[in-house]
Amino acid sequence: MKFNTRFFVSWILGSIIMYALFYMWHGVFLNDFKKINFPLTWLLIFTAIAYVTISFLTYAVYESKPMKNIYNFFVRGITAGALVGFIIFVVSTVVTISISRNLSAKHLVFDCIWQITEQTIGGIVMAVVKVFVIDFSHEEA
Repeated sequence: MKFNTRFFVSWILGSIIMYALFYMWHGVFLNDFKKINFPLTWLLIFTAIAYVTISFLTYAVYESKPMKNIYNFFVRGITAGALVGFIIFVVSTVVTISISRNLSAKHLVFDCIWQITEQTIGGIVMAVVKVFVIDFSHEEA
């Protein structure tokens, strides 16, 4: 993984897109922000850090050796995003299971689909940006 212009632009734009999707989903559609028991500012700061990390992990998965076998950049972005989305769903479910009440299978499936969709969109954005951003840094032999 090279830390060049393509990396930084893909990473930051992926973070912004996924954070915006999170905010629209939880803040606007589900109105979850009214249910939290601590300051909204904390939630927004912590989720910003989380999405910068998620975007970095998605980029790392996209650039990983096994993913190099997927030659289509678009399909590779979808695959990396979906994989990271599913892993995040599993981890977040395990972490919050003890404090969640009335979780149904329908709720879990819907949450899983949303998480995968959110990260897949981020993976697509990162893949497209990585391909179309011109990196002017030159490596010397």
